[in-house]
Amino acid sequence: MNASPLIEMRGVYKAYVNEEVVTPVLHDVSLQVERGEFLAVMGPSGSGKSTLMNIMGFLDRLSSGEYRFEGKDVTSLTDDELAYMRRYKVGFIFQSFQLLPRTSVLENVMLPLMYHKISGEDRIERASAAVAAVGLAHRLHHTSNQLSGGEKQRVAVARALVTKPSILFADEPTGSLDTKTSHTVLEEFQKLHDEKMTIVMITHDPEASEYASRTIRIRDGRIE
Repeated sequence: MNASPLIEMRGVYKAYVNEEVVTPVLHDVSLQVERGEFLAVMGPSGSGKSTLMNIMGFLDRLSSGEYRFEGKDVTSLTDDELAYMRRYKVGFIFQSFQLLPRTSVLENVMLPLMYHKISGEDRIERASAAVAAVGLAHRLHHTSNQLSGGEKQRVAVARALVTKPSILFADEPTGSLDTKTSHTVLEEFQKLHDEKMTIVMITHDPEASEYASRTIRIRDGRIE
């Protein structure tokens, strides 16, 4: 059994350069995420929390420092290798759902499997199972514009899970939901955590963070 952390970051610094203007976003961030952990990352707008998630999820590169994922040095990976990591290792859930309109729940959830070398039959089977896992089997052939906000977010959870990733990243997943619907979605996360899924959730909502097993706070690009 591998007891090393799933994610290990040391001294991570990130700055964006635009026309010779350097804008630092993250300063000396060191962080570990254990396998099976449910981590909430809290902070005000502009604190750097989304940039941190983008680096952890292979959507962005750090400027300096060390990042290891499953023991592998991420800073040395090529663009193709990073694309592989995004495709097979991580699942993303966003505040805006990012579902295709007028497209069925099944088709939306199957999308991430398009790049996987499996048969069409297997894609349907895996996507159907992921939809059933979030309690929406009865909505399988409904189009996304026929769903409520909470149902859309649960479809987004199913789509993120269909590739069987090592970790799930959720960026303000309840930001556009009412309180009751938010709790329904967060209970889905709690269930996944109970099943040993590793989850990193960006949130500004203290109630949402209570579902996590650990909370860190980031301000002005530094972990408090």
